[in-house]
Amino acid sequence: MPVFTKYLYKEFFKLLLLCLFAFISIYMMVHFFGKVDNFIEAEVPRNVIVSYLLYLLPFVVVQMLPPAVLIAVIIMFSLMRKNNEIMALKACGIKVFDFMRPIFFLGFVLSLSLFLFSESVVPYSSSRANALWRIYVEKRSEGGVYGRDDIWYRSGDAIYWIARFDPNKKTMYRPTFYFFDSSFRLLKRIDGRVAVWTGKTWEVRNGITLTADKDGGYGLTRFKQIYLSIPEKPGTFAKEERQPEEMGYWLLKRFAEKVQDEGYDASRYFVDLNIKLSFPFIVFIMVLLGAPIAILQKRGGTPVSVAMGVVACFLYLIVLGVSRSLGFAGILPPILSAWLANGIFFFLGSFLILKLDQ
Repeated sequence: MPVFTKYLYKEFFKLLLLCLFAFISIYMMVHFFGKVDNFIEAEVPRNVIVSYLLYLLPFVVVQMLPPAVLIAVIIMFSLMRKNNEIMALKACGIKVFDFMRPIFFLGFVLSLSLFLFSESVVPYSSSRANALWRIYVEKRSEGGVYGRDDIWYRSGDAIYWIARFDPNKKTMYRPTFYFFDSSFRLLKRIDGRVAVWTGKTWEVRNGITLTADKDGGYGLTRFKQIYLSIPEKPGTFAKEERQPEEMGYWLLKRFAEKVQDEGYDASRYFVDLNIKLSFPFIVFIMVLLGAPIAILQKRGGTPVSVAMGVVACFLYLIVLGVSRSLGFAGILPPILSAWLANGIFFFLGSFLILKLDQ
């Protein structure tokens, strides 16, 4: 490895670790003081609070690495410009892009590393952090099976709506079952006050049944008790919905496809799926933006360059937030929604890089 490349990497990693430590500390303090009332009210033990924060740490590292990389790059090249190191390199006939190439390569390597870290460590640690929060703060059972409200579920040619499901009692409250033919015509509707799992079937109590007749109308009958045989068991309705950060790429992909196969709008899950691929490459985009921001800034020195970097971060987050929302709404395709911010700022950074050698 050339001496100058070693020098760049050494200076970069010193600044990166310092920035990353500062950003993580600020994030963790803000998060802790935002949750401290919940911890006190729930009388959570101190060791559990510490465990919760430690499990949360990998997720925070993933979120804070891109801005830390941006600020580290800006400070490093601002100091090189201030010490006339960049001018000396140009005087030796070395183009700006040539001596910045090692940092671009490092940014790409960090992006790949961030993706691997997000896939291997973050899902487990986030799951543990959320589990501690549910158990000790929300006082839910440790078994990982919780009650759910307002459940819509599609099963083949049937759709179920359940106002409330209690997994401990294996009971549905105010369920409605819709059964259709192949042309999606309603054949039967069953409304009950409760439906209790007997071990083999669902016992629906105190309800009414609407059944299609040959004339195209519907006949109504009341019942005190009927037994309904459907393929779904209590575990189907008791599963807690996991957050995207608790799932790796392939697990989230299977979940999104399952939601889509059941006939529901899975746009938000496919958007988050594509963001899992696009988000790590924010690191490379930040390197691409940070270097020209530091070198092209003629007045104000390092503080002004850092301020411009912070503004660039906020603009990136705004574009990503807007495009993500448009993807959730189905206005933009999931791939475009996830990669739009990367594309815009990649071309912006590339344009600024080309100006450096002019």
